[in-house]
Amino acid sequence: MSAYLLVYPMFAMFVLTATVLVILFRSRVGAVRAGKLTTRYFRIYQGETEPEETAKPARHFSNLFEAPTLFYAGCLAAIVTNDSGVTLLVLAWLYVVARAVHSYIHLGKNRLGGRVNAYFASWLTLMLLWVHVVAHVALRG
Repeated sequence: MSAYLLVYPMFAMFVLTATVLVILFRSRVGAVRAGKLTTRYFRIYQGETEPEETAKPARHFSNLFEAPTLFYAGCLAAIVTNDSGVTLLVLAWLYVVARAVHSYIHLGKNRLGGRVNAYFASWLTLMLLWVHVVAHVALRG
């Protein structure tokens, strides 16, 4: 199996991030149209209190540039070191699924218990992905 197949879960993470960006943009436009924010707020993000319906997707969008960057780096490290196989590909897809579930919960009803579980699952999966890559390099000598 080719390490290049990791491009597909990486692309899925990109699609998830782009989807959250669209949700964020729509929520901000809606808040301005509803008079909950003025466009001045977005110049330096100060001077008004941002409503939850825009703050939540804004925070979530930022979050997708935190831990997921380690996912992208791990996948790229696997590709560069030619680490392939079903286990690695499954871990990559499990990470994407866990992050998608986390997004669904956070941007939806935002139930903390489920959100924390999904977030923890994504971190556990990410750690296993990295252990797999490092073990592959170490065993190659």
